[in-house]
Amino acid sequence: MRISNLKNHPVSNIKNHLADLFTQALQAVAPEHAIQHAVVLERSKQTQHGDYACNLAMQLAKPMRRSPRDLAQALINALPPSTVIGKLEIAGAGFINIFIAVAAKQQIVSAALCAGDKFGHVDVGAGRTLQVEFVSANPTGPLHIGHGRGAAVGDCLCRVLSAAGWRVTREFYYNDAGAQIENLTLSVELRCNGITPDNVAWPDNGYRGDYIMDVARAYLAREAVVADGKRIQASGDVTDSVALQQFAVTYLRQEQDEDLQAFRIKFDVFSLESALYTTGRVEEVVSALVASGHTYQQDDALWLRTTDFGDDKDRVMRKSDGSYTYFVPDVAYHLDKWRRGFTRVINEQGADHHSTITRVRAGLQALNVGIPQGWPEYVLHQMVTVLRNGEEVKISKRAGSYVTLRDLIDEVGCDATRYFLAARHSSTHLVFDIDLAKSQSNENPVYYIQYAHARICSVLAQWGGEVANLWQADMSALNSSYEQNLLQRIIDFPQLIENAAADLAPHLIAFYLKDLAADLHSYYNATRFLVEDESIKRARLALIAAVAQVMKNGLDLLGVSAPEKMSHKGTM
Repeated sequence: MRISNLKNHPVSNIKNHLADLFTQALQAVAPEHAIQHAVVLERSKQTQHGDYACNLAMQLAKPMRRSPRDLAQALINALPPSTVIGKLEIAGAGFINIFIAVAAKQQIVSAALCAGDKFGHVDVGAGRTLQVEFVSANPTGPLHIGHGRGAAVGDCLCRVLSAAGWRVTREFYYNDAGAQIENLTLSVELRCNGITPDNVAWPDNGYRGDYIMDVARAYLAREAVVADGKRIQASGDVTDSVALQQFAVTYLRQEQDEDLQAFRIKFDVFSLESALYTTGRVEEVVSALVASGHTYQQDDALWLRTTDFGDDKDRVMRKSDGSYTYFVPDVAYHLDKWRRGFTRVINEQGADHHSTITRVRAGLQALNVGIPQGWPEYVLHQMVTVLRNGEEVKISKRAGSYVTLRDLIDEVGCDATRYFLAARHSSTHLVFDIDLAKSQSNENPVYYIQYAHARICSVLAQWGGEVANLWQADMSALNSSYEQNLLQRIIDFPQLIENAAADLAPHLIAFYLKDLAADLHSYYNATRFLVEDESIKRARLALIAAVAQVMKNGLDLLGVSAPEKMSHKGTM
């Protein structure tokens, strides 16, 4: 349900509303400084200091040669009127402490209920296009847990950026060319011929997982596989290495697609490294780099002078055997992204890609086609350690050398897997505790949050009234400390989305939801909802209904469900 008269109400995003007011005041008091000084509001750490603090007067004092307290008063005097502000105080050297009006806090309940699934969404992106590339696994085996973390972080990032007003394209880039694909083809061929990994003829770089036998068996059985809408029929001819390679790659791409679907991941575009060669785009880029004057020949190899663009040493582009190093097709691929109109691109990749960032950006700069420095952006995730019974789980029987994403989904479920993989900053090492992810207690953050949502749904179901009409309730009764905490949490949600989008940090959503759930559980344990006083009852029900809406919206940003019923075996 959307109510038009509340859709753009100031309470929908209080912090941005306050920032707009101070921007107008700054324009009136010091127009010559309005462009150089953006208004920054910080949440106050102590309630006696208000809800937000503004240090604008202290920033302006020196360039304007005025007392910060005098400037603070001038800014206060120039503020446009607003029902959101309850009180303003000048503190210390010149901080402006802002107290939100109680009525404005209470109105956030109606705003959340009326906005529904769109509550918290902001328009920072203003509909501009943005591309996020993530997962981009080699089609040489099942997706491992590292790919899973990239999938969770990348997809959550897309959801957050969409909620922040960007028009996001999700893209998967398949590295279906090079030595690893040749090793895959050889491994399948050997399996087709009855040679196993324990045979002395098995190559050191061969793939040893049981899934290779699955591919070989399907090829010999002349099965058909489909990936990205393309159907490949196996011929069963082991001597046809081209057909064997095409089938093996498509088979594993199909399997990866199925894993991603089980993980609730959808892509808009699939790109193939092999296509960069067959369409001549790699050769085109190499020719353009040579023409740019940033290349040279040495030791029968072609080098790119990446030191011209901040690299610590120059890099080989074309080796003496005529093959290209792996960053060359990456440059061609990113040039294609630029030509497709993506002036903003974010790559979510494993931390092992860190060394490629400088050389890819250097190659793009050397092309001199208008690509800005620092393009594309990167979000790199660290490794994942999986624990069961306190001990590290290192391998999957089927994969042979690593834990697969499907292993975790099958064991702990999609919700827990997604939450745990996205719930820490991507730059930190992640420990995935299987036992914790399966537990039904307040120690498991996924269960803790989902149970909070289910508790609210249970109360609302017991009440049996029309939830859609609760936005009309008189919220003036929401004055307890529990209620004030929940109101502030709801107020913070739009700014949270804006911050998570700006910092490319979807884990902030997970942190927020855990805190929101804690506040809800405390309120639930201390409060009766179905009281005789109709006004108080409706106000409290409206508040928890708004909390449920925010929880649902936040969980959706993580790709996690918000169940209405759950069992509970732990203690709260």
